[in-house]
This record gives sequence, structure tokens and C-alpha cells, in this order.
Amino acid sequence: MPAKPARPKRPDHGTVAAPRRAARLMPAAQAEAFIRALATTNPAPQSELLYHDTFTLLVAVVLSAQTTDAAVNRCTPALFAAAPTPAAMAALGAEGIGPYIRTIGLWQGKAKNVAALARDLVDKHGGQVPGDREALEALPGVGRKTANVVLNIAFGQNTMAVDTHIFRLGNRCGLAPGKTPREVEERLVKRCPPDLLRDAHHWLILHGRYICKARAPECWRCVARAFCNYRDKVLAPPL
Repeated sequence: MPAKPARPKRPDHGTVAAPRRAARLMPAAQAEAFIRALATTNPAPQSELLYHDTFTLLVAVVLSAQTTDAAVNRCTPALFAAAPTPAAMAALGAEGIGPYIRTIGLWQGKAKNVAALARDLVDKHGGQVPGDREALEALPGVGRKTANVVLNIAFGQNTMAVDTHIFRLGNRCGLAPGKTPREVEERLVKRCPPDLLRDAHHWLILHGRYICKARAPECWRCVARAFCNYRDKVLAPPL
């Protein structure tokens, strides 16, 4: 008889949609302890995107969709030198923006969105970035996550922008499980102490980016390990 085909190897740590062993939802006190542990290592967290005002922050966040902050930071200094204001960016247009951002993913669409949002800022908002969600999300290329980042950093609002790292972290650790980014966002906002909420976005995204990585979490380096409900912790680096 022919040999049975081998079953595909299951990822060591599962996936967000199908974790190897689902984490239990953290009680509220445990969730607070988890976040406070992250806070001890970085009491004043900052975005890793390069920007110099609210407009350049907005553009940088739009460009960062489905690409890394590091990739965005390699192209935005020259772009912002050429077009530091909404009026200048609108004048540059998509064809002028494109050559500056060719190295990032989906650059053609992003060039069009940045040019269009710059025109909208000039025509509808007096050249200023609006500080309310509805107006922000009406701008080309700006969704809920981008609006949350801008409202948090530029306007000091207690928002939670759920990217792929925070979505993974919320599910993997049992901090705020959810099937969609919106579910994770709403659960995090409810469970995070108010005094920690504004900075929690930064703590969680940086933790997911550098410690609780997608393929293999580096649990041996995690300051919040004692409060994490992930069942397949990696307690030593691979040899």
C-alpha cells in the first residue's frame, strides 16, 4: 500500500486564528499587572515613526500601512523636506510623491491617498489636521487604526490603535481576545486602567514587535511573563 501522505507540520506556536492552545482570558487585575509590567521598562514610550508635526505624523502613519516603520523612515525625510505642509504636498501630487516612496509596499495607492488627503486638508480644514475621529476617517487613506494613532499621539486622546502586533498579543496572551481588530480594541479600552490607556498602545505594539514576535515569542525576555496566559511559553532561546 502507498504510504499515507505526511500531515503538514503545525506551527510550533499556532496562529492568531488557530493558536496551539487558546489562552484563557485574563482577569482584570491580571491584565492591569501585565500592562504595568510593560510600563516599567519604558515609562515614556514614543512612536518609532519619524515626523515633526501633526501633518507629517498623519502622512507617516498612512504610509506605514502593511509595511514597517523602518521602511517608512527611510523615505519620509526626503519627502517631508520637499513637501512639509499640506499645500506643498498637494502641489507635489501623486506623481511627485511617488518617487520618494517607491521602496515601500503599495506605494502607488499611498501616493494617491497622500496627495488627496493633503488637498482635502487645504480645501476643507484650512490646512490643519482635524482632531476628531469623523473628520479624520473621512480623509483618503485614513481608517480607524490610523485615526487612533493620530488622535493618541497628536491630540492626547486615550485611543487604542490595534495593528497586527497588538491583535496577536491580545489573543495570544489572553489580554483581550477578539476575532477582529475592533473587538480587541474595545476589550483593551475597557480593561486598561485609565491612567495607562494612552501609553498602552505604544507599550503593546513595541512588545509585539520586539518580544512577543509572530513566529516565536521570546518569552525568556518578557517582563510580563508571570502575568501572561500563553500556554506554550518559550523559556529559553533556541540553541
